[in-house]
Order: sequence, then structure tokens, then C-alpha cells
Amino acid sequence: MLLTSIGRALPAFLLFTGALGTPVEQRQASVDTFITSQRAVSIEGVLANIGADGSKAQGAAAGIVVASPSRSNPDYWYTWTRDSALTYKALVERFIAGDTTLRKKLDEYVSSQTYLQTVSNPSGGPDTGGLGEPKFNVDRTAFTGAWGRPQRDGPPLRATALTLYANWLIANGNTTQAANTLWPIIAKDLAYAVKYWNQTGFDLWEEVNGSSFFTLAATHRALAEGAALATKLSKTCDGCATAAPQILCFLQGFWTGSYIDSNINVNDGRTGKDVNSIISSIHTLDPASACTSTTFQPCSSRALLNHKAVTDSFRTVYGVNNGIPQGKAVAVGRYSEDVYYNGNPWYLATLAAAEQLYAAVYQWNTIGSITVDSVSLPFFKDLLPSITTGTYASGSATFKSIVSAVTTYGDGYVAVVQKYTPANGGLAEQFDKSSGSPLSAVDLTWSYAAFLTATDRRAGTVGPTWGEKSNNVPPTTCTAPPSCNVQVTFNERATTTFGENVFIVGQLTQLGNWDPNSAIPLSASKYTSSDPLWYATVSLPSSTSFAYKYIRKTSSGTVVWESDPNRSYTTSSGCGSTSTQNDTWR
Repeated sequence: MLLTSIGRALPAFLLFTGALGTPVEQRQASVDTFITSQRAVSIEGVLANIGADGSKAQGAAAGIVVASPSRSNPDYWYTWTRDSALTYKALVERFIAGDTTLRKKLDEYVSSQTYLQTVSNPSGGPDTGGLGEPKFNVDRTAFTGAWGRPQRDGPPLRATALTLYANWLIANGNTTQAANTLWPIIAKDLAYAVKYWNQTGFDLWEEVNGSSFFTLAATHRALAEGAALATKLSKTCDGCATAAPQILCFLQGFWTGSYIDSNINVNDGRTGKDVNSIISSIHTLDPASACTSTTFQPCSSRALLNHKAVTDSFRTVYGVNNGIPQGKAVAVGRYSEDVYYNGNPWYLATLAAAEQLYAAVYQWNTIGSITVDSVSLPFFKDLLPSITTGTYASGSATFKSIVSAVTTYGDGYVAVVQKYTPANGGLAEQFDKSSGSPLSAVDLTWSYAAFLTATDRRAGTVGPTWGEKSNNVPPTTCTAPPSCNVQVTFNERATTTFGENVFIVGQLTQLGNWDPNSAIPLSASKYTSSDPLWYATVSLPSSTSFAYKYIRKTSSGTVVWESDPNRSYTTSSGCGSTSTQNDTWR
């Protein structure tokens, strides 16, 4: 415990040299000790937040992952499809690696998700977009409050977690459970992904409505491995094999030449340097792959340069990073422009930065060589200033130097987490950018899961292949799927005065994402004193539920919203169909 306490109190570069050896050796010993104790705390932290018997999840249904026990400031007493899937992916990998005590938890997760897929919610019904609902109450009922919806990462992430389990069941003589219990859930998630991958939605931080790199990378993996699972089970996965390469083609457009722009098709006022791209890289790690840049594998040139760009973006925005030079680990947040809780480092983001480096080392050791090219050279130069481009075989001194330097760099990120983790090992969501004190939701499940996966990669433990080698060549030309849109005519009766105009605005991109400046104008060409009709016909995606409202704009630019609550509408499933919605100003 003494080494752990020292490690938390001092950054690695301030440890004294003495009987314990060089500062690097002391850092290594301190990180090793911290990992041993913190892994035990982290698996306990994850299980404590899973109903029905988790000690901090009392009242949650069996198999339901509670995001955090925090019920106010912030209220995270919900279950998010995304967080739950990533948590259970970590648990399935742990189960496959030998922790058989988790089998009951995995089966409870399967049951809970089977039920949640049937719950109608503000994003829609089971067959009309409802699988894109981001969160539910912990008793498995729908959350009906205002939120950033839909979020299209949940279904593919859940499909991946369950596909890992299904493949294990097949390999261990239980194909029946895989086919009859897991496949129906997976198939619904894959069908959602096929249908909606080319439509905008909210990103994993629930703030930006556009095209998210994280969502699409997760979807590409899910469809690739889902198609393979379907073949094993003699099932069909309609559209999976066709959509996967098109998504991979689309993903190439997020690469700017020096980093991944994490959200496109949206004007969010950000650079796009976002840790969501690093989380994408570690989620799509395939232990059997090469350092493939098209799939942004952790050891790929693109992913390494992106790691530098993203982590460097935090060096000057957090006080806790003051004085730390490039090539040394820093505290990492979501994105540098973040204002949530005044914008701070996140434990899971800092651990993701470590995990990518550990995963890269695993891949290099497996491949038996490291290639430094013009794209990745700036990353490597931060660690080894004299390095030049070339391919270095595993027996070479340069290979060993790179592996040592990158591992040490990864350990530095764990040391940052170590420094700002309280004595009891509790991992909150964030830590203060100036003082390092834990902030926001306590005992965040995703933080604990991130610690487990990062340190698994450090130990050389990885999940099974998902078939990246057969799914890493994008088509020469990207072809978007044929759109399945419907035409909805909105009739709004609103008595107006000269100079006033009426608009419709809502949560869809086609309705301006609630931005009055992007609202859709209604026509008054049929307006009469006896029938004050304003109308517009809008092309919208089929089978989609959404909220909307009408607003008035005066000639002076003043915006007047109609009264609450938000209106809601669900488009029909028939491509090219037409419908009319009649409303009256309130």
C-alpha cells in the first residue's frame, strides 16, 4: 500500500532515485502495485452497479447496468444501452478468458435486453426506431423526458457484446442457446444498423447530432461479425454484408490527413479532435489484424497520429497538465472545447489513451515488426526523437526501444489515473482540471470497465478476432444506400399579424436539430382569415419517431415558441409514402 500511496501522491517524473532503482523502475513498480489493487476494486465496482443483486444497484432489474449510483447532480440512475454494451463486452471477454463466475450475469443481460427491445419509447416502437433510444429507467420502463435522441451506437455495440458470447456458446457445444436466445436480439440490432447507418444521430456524448465516427466504426464491426455469425447459425443477416463495406468506405472521409474528425455533417464549432476516435480504435481492435489504417487499428499510422493529435489538444487546457511535454502522458478529457461541468479530464478517456498504446504493443509483438512511415513519424518522434522511417523487425534494438517507450507512455496514462484516484479506489466520471479532485457521477460503471480493458491489454489479454482481415478493404467508390424517405405535410393553423412567419423545428437534422435559425419555413399561400393555414411538406426518414414544435419569427427577428409540451410524430414505414399532420398553434 505504501507504493500505491506514493504513486498517487507524485507523478512518475518526480519520484526520487534510490534503493528502489531508477525513476522508471520505481514508476513501473508503483503502476504494477496500483493495477493489482485497482483491478479488484474495478471488477467489484462494475458488479456492484448491475441489478438485481449489485450492492449499489438495488431496485434495478436483473441484468440491468446502472450507469452510476448518483441520483442527483448528476442523475445517472438510468441504464444506457451504449454503456451497458461496452461494460458487458468487457465482462464477456473476461468470461472467455476464464472467469466462469460471470455466466449468470451474462444470461441475465441477455434476458434484460430481450425485454428492452420490446419497450416503446420516445424514439419509437420496436420496429419504428425504438432501438435507437439511448437510455431507460432501471426498472426497464421507458424514459420519456427530453433527451438527445436517437443514438445509433447502442444497437451495434450490444450486437458485438452478444456476438462474442454467442461465438463462445457455439464453440462450447451450446449452439441452441446461441441460435434461439441470442440471435433474435442480435438480428434486431443488426437490422436497425443496416437501416439507419446512413442517417444522422447523436454521438456518444449525447450532444452532437450528425455523423459520428464512433457510431459508424462500431456499426462496421458489428455488421462484419454479425454476418459471419449468421452463417455459422444458418441464419440470414439481410444487408449486413452489403452495408459493412460501404460504411468502411464512408469512414475514410473522417480522416483529415492528421487526425480523425470525430463528428461530421454538423456545424458544431469544434476541431473534431475527440477521444471518441481513440475509443473507436480500441473497440475495433482485432488481435489477428495487421496495422491496418482503413479500420484505424490501434497500431495503424492513422490511429497513432490521431492519438498524438487528440492527447496533445489537452496539454494546455487543463491545469493538471501544466509543464508536461509532448511524449509524456497527460490527463485526457472528451474534447478540448468541452463545457460539461466546466470541462475536465475523464478517467475513462485517460484510460482509453493508455489502452490504445497497450493494444498497439500487442499487435506489434504479434506481427513481429513495426513500420514507421511519414504519417506515424511525428508520434514516434515524441518518444524517440532520433527515429527515422523504416520497418523494424522484432529482434532489432529499435523494435525493442519502441515497445519499451510506448509501454512506458501507456503506463504514464495509468499513472495519471493513479494520481487522481482516491484511496478507496472509487472511479468517478471526471476529475477536476485544476485540483484533480473527483467530479460528477461517483462510481461510474464505464470508468471501472475502462480500467479493466486497459489493463487487460497491458497484460496481453485481448478478445477474439472479429474478422477484420476479411473486412478491411473499402470499395473504390462509396455508394449510399437508397434512401427510404416519406413525405409529411405539416398543416399548422396559427393566426398571425403582418410580418410574422411560422416555422417548424425539431430533433431531426431535417427539422433543424431544434435550432431556430435552421427551422423549416411554412408557406402562407393558402392563408385566409377563416382558415389561417401555414403548411410545408418535408422529406423525412421512414419508421422514425421524433419531437417537434412550431415557432413564430417576427420581422425584427424575435422568436416565439409555442407552449409545451413538445409534439411527437412517427413516420410510416413505407418508402415514398405521404401523410398529413394537422396541428393548431398553442
